[in-house]
Amino acid sequence: MIYELTIYSSKKLVISIQNRVSRIEYRVSSIARRATGFTLLEVMVAMAIMAIVLVSVYRMHAQTLAMNTANRFYTQAPMLAQGKLAQLATGSSEIIAGDSGDLGEKFPGYSWSVAVEEVSSEALDEVADDLKRIDLTVSYNEYAYSVRTYQLMRK
Repeated sequence: MIYELTIYSSKKLVISIQNRVSRIEYRVSSIARRATGFTLLEVMVAMAIMAIVLVSVYRMHAQTLAMNTANRFYTQAPMLAQGKLAQLATGSSEIIAGDSGDLGEKFPGYSWSVAVEEVSSEALDEVADDLKRIDLTVSYNEYAYSVRTYQLMRK
């Protein structure tokens, strides 16, 4: 688009106005060209910001999952240990002498182990002969929950 202004007094003024108009048109067209897309630098900065944010979100998600697994284990393990101790207390002395196993299909991945030791004490005299220390451990992957109890067991 070219604008012409004709002034009869000076031809130099007409050329000057045409040059100014063409410069303004060039600036407008160059601004319009720049506004049509993003520069490589802008894209790289946006990708860097997104990468930092996504890594933080993924790390937080993984930490949440790990905490959920730990909380579930430390909620279930005491109840499983109590149940197993009650089951062992009602069983025969051979079963409670030292054993291990899993907790069945209801709790896949969970396992238990029990250790029984004699207790010796001068203060308890002959009662200590029947007293046993029972250590029960319930485990799941890297988590472990241990319970120690003492029980009188008649021979």
